[in-house]
Amino acid sequence: MRRLVAQTTLEPRHLVLPMFVADDIDEPRPISSMPGVVQHTRDSLRRAAADAVAAGVGGLMLFGVPSDEHKDSVGSAGTDPDGILNVALRDLAKDIGDDTVLMADTCLDEFTDHGHCGIVDGRGRVDNDATNRRYVELAVAQADSGAHVVGPSGMMDGQVAAIRDGLDDAGFTDTAILAYAAKFASGFYGPFREAVASSLEGDRRTYQQDPGNAREAVHEVELDIDEGADIVMVKPAMAYLDVVRAAADICPVPVAAYQVSGEYSMISAAAANGWIDLRTVALETLTGIRRAGADIVLTYWAADVARWLS
Repeated sequence: MRRLVAQTTLEPRHLVLPMFVADDIDEPRPISSMPGVVQHTRDSLRRAAADAVAAGVGGLMLFGVPSDEHKDSVGSAGTDPDGILNVALRDLAKDIGDDTVLMADTCLDEFTDHGHCGIVDGRGRVDNDATNRRYVELAVAQADSGAHVVGPSGMMDGQVAAIRDGLDDAGFTDTAILAYAAKFASGFYGPFREAVASSLEGDRRTYQQDPGNAREAVHEVELDIDEGADIVMVKPAMAYLDVVRAAADICPVPVAAYQVSGEYSMISAAAANGWIDLRTVALETLTGIRRAGADIVLTYWAADVARWLS
C-alpha cells in the first residue's frame, strides 16, 4: 500500500556518484574525514565506476587530484591531455562510456597552487573574465576526453555562456552543461578540501553565495538557464531545500542538488557512534532532497543506495 500511494520516489537512476582520482598513488587512499570514500588510482577508479554503473546509478561526477608538483597558478594540469582528470575520463569513456553519463568537475581549484576556483590577479582577487577563458579550455579538454557533461562549479559571472560558445566552436555541440547555479559559501565543504588536497588559504565568499540569500540564488539559476545551462544545481542540498524547491518551481530544465561532503560525513559520524541508523537516515535525506524538487542528486552514497534499492 505504501508503494502504491508513494508521492516521492527514489531510484538509482536519480543518483550521481562523485569520485576522486589522484596522481602518483599506488593504491586507493582513504579520506579520513569521509569514511568509506577514497582517492582512487586509475585502476581502482575503473573498477569502482564499473561496479557503480552495474548497480544502476545514473551517472558519475569525476574530480581530479593532481600532485603538488603539477599545480600552478593557472591550473595547467586541468587542461593537460595527460593530466589525471583527462586520462581518467578517457579510461571511463572507453570502459563504460555507452553505459552511463560521465560528468567532469569544470573548475580550477583542484589544479591551482593557491586553491581558488579561478585566476588570481596581482592584488589577490579572482579575475572573472580570465577565469572564464580558462573554464572554456577546461570544458573543451574534458569533452575531448569523453565527458558527456561538464560541470562549471566556480560561480563566475557568465561562465555558462562562455563554455557553451567554446564547446560549440570546438564541435562539441552535444556536450551538456550542468551549471552550479546556486553554490553557497558553506561550512559543509570541509571534508571535500581534504578529498581534493586543496591548497586554499582563506575562503571563497567573494564568488560563492551568501547562505541567507534565497532570492539571489533563484536569480542566479535564471541567469544560467538564459545562458544555456542544460541542468542547474543547488549546493549544498540539505540546508538549502527551500532553494531546491524554488528552483524546481521555475526551471524548464532538470534540477540537481549535491549532498556535499560535510552532510555525508556528519551522518556517517553519527551512525558510527550508534546514534542513528545509517541506511535509514541516508535514504530519508535523499528522499527529502527529491521531495524538495531535485531531479538528480549527487551523493557519496549513490552506489550503496542503488544496491539497497535493487
